[in-house]
Amino acid sequence: MTVYLPAVPGYHHLHGPVGDIVHVTEYVTAAALADPALLDAARFAALGGHRVPVSRVPVEAIVGSDAPYAVAVITHPGGGDPLADGDDVIRVADGVVFLPSVHTTDGDFRDQYRWCLDRIAALLATAGLDTGALVRTVDYTATATRAEYPRCGRPRREILGPGPVHPGAAGILVDVPVAPGAQVSLDALAATGPLTVLNPGWARYDTLTYKPAVRAGRNIFPAGFGALDPVSRRAIHEGDLVGQASFVYQSIEAVLAEAGATGENVVHLVEYLTPAAVAGYPRTADLRLKHFPNAVVTSVVCSALLRPEFLLETVPTAVLG
Repeated sequence: MTVYLPAVPGYHHLHGPVGDIVHVTEYVTAAALADPALLDAARFAALGGHRVPVSRVPVEAIVGSDAPYAVAVITHPGGGDPLADGDDVIRVADGVVFLPSVHTTDGDFRDQYRWCLDRIAALLATAGLDTGALVRTVDYTATATRAEYPRCGRPRREILGPGPVHPGAAGILVDVPVAPGAQVSLDALAATGPLTVLNPGWARYDTLTYKPAVRAGRNIFPAGFGALDPVSRRAIHEGDLVGQASFVYQSIEAVLAEAGATGENVVHLVEYLTPAAVAGYPRTADLRLKHFPNAVVTSVVCSALLRPEFLLETVPTAVLG
């Protein structure tokens, strides 16, 4: 069984068999990014020769911690099947393809976005897959590129194809780049089996290169959800964090219901908070527990979200029993 473990403040806090790890996410602040070699050394000291895909996600802060970085790992007995392409490695476990995050420092915004998608495609090819196997993408871009963000639509259409299945997606704004000159960092997940789109009937997704959720066997990978009315396409509950959280959680449950699932099937949540949301975030705890009683929650602070009205974006993962 694949297990999503709570984020810990540093590699020295990891517990359990290293050989079972199939993916690592490093949530890194500017302090940690100032000397990435130290972070690489800490990872090597903890994991040794066990090569895993690593997603390095720049953040403003980790909620509830003043540590310079946090580490969240996903495990599966035996560590799945490793496949390498140069310095990058992917692992396949329980039909899920875990990939590293990718970025480049060459070209403009759209060039970099295209490069990231092409690199993901090359990594998938090592498993005999193409971009039609993607179940989720999360991109990290700077607030300054918000006006340019629609330019990623063209490379997504060209590389991801016409569908009908497109991955769930989230877009997070972070003003400290993962590397100097990187305007985009892309994180992705894929699956080896047949994929099914989950959509409660929200027509706005008909023309987009992402969907509300994708089911792959027992696993469900929803997109990132903010407080956006799917019919009017307007942000709602502006300035009201609890109101936004309630709307987001109900939206997630509406999508899960398309697969006969409920909030109890959610095993993992990543919540991206804007700086304005941090003080009020504890007020959402009871609501979150009510909707998703079995979820491991990772909460981090981003610089902003694609819709300026959003205080919160939630990316869930669910597993059917």
